[in-house]
Amino acid sequence: MAVKLELDGVEKSFGDKRVLNGLDLRVGEHEVVCLIGPSGCGKSTILRCIDLLDPIDAGTIALDGVAIAGPSAGRVEANEVRRRIGIVFQSFNLFPHLNVLDNVTLGPRRAHGVDRAAAESRARELLARFGLGDKADDFPNKMSGGQNQRAAIVRALMVEPEILLLDEVTSALDPELVGEVLGVIRELSDQGLTMVLATHEMGFARDVATTVAFLDKGRVLEAGPPAQLFGDPAEERTRQFLRRVSEAGRL
Repeated sequence: MAVKLELDGVEKSFGDKRVLNGLDLRVGEHEVVCLIGPSGCGKSTILRCIDLLDPIDAGTIALDGVAIAGPSAGRVEANEVRRRIGIVFQSFNLFPHLNVLDNVTLGPRRAHGVDRAAAESRARELLARFGLGDKADDFPNKMSGGQNQRAAIVRALMVEPEILLLDEVTSALDPELVGEVLGVIRELSDQGLTMVLATHEMGFARDVATTVAFLDKGRVLEAGPPAQLFGDPAEERTRQFLRRVSEAGRL
């Protein structure tokens, strides 16, 4: 399997707090990699660094073997990278004063110069595909959390990204809405889209991921197929984390 995304020795600090500490990660083409671990272990920061929202302090991030962040990256056009890498946040980040259609077409039109008619045509196709065909003229405050999150996923898919990053996309949802969003992600996985997910949904990670990576103290402590990592983890820290998750009824 070809390596699509590669992080080597990535470090990131915010002030005196080191969040990523020499982190290594490989993501193969068409893989679904789920990042798990305790709060504060660096899951969200990894995704933000991959999408060039936060600069890294050391190490390299490469896409298809070409550095996009780090000393060897040279001059990188962030918007061009974001044509290839989409990101969905846990808090939706939809503009409240725009309807759904304008929310999902604004980025392609403004940042990438896509014609309005073409953008709206693709948007309506994607909205219909994900059960939002009748919501194009609605505003975010008139929709459920699950509908807003599906709209945010549509927005990320508008530029036909090669990789989709998802940052705890179910954590802000009521439990009854989680399933509909996970269903969308499962559909994208079945279609072969390369994805990296930061998630607390252990059951979903076990069912959908090709690789699960356990993070601790800013590093990938271990990674492997879900059956191996959940069934027979190599590291005691991983076993401890999974025991606590199981005792909380979330595994």
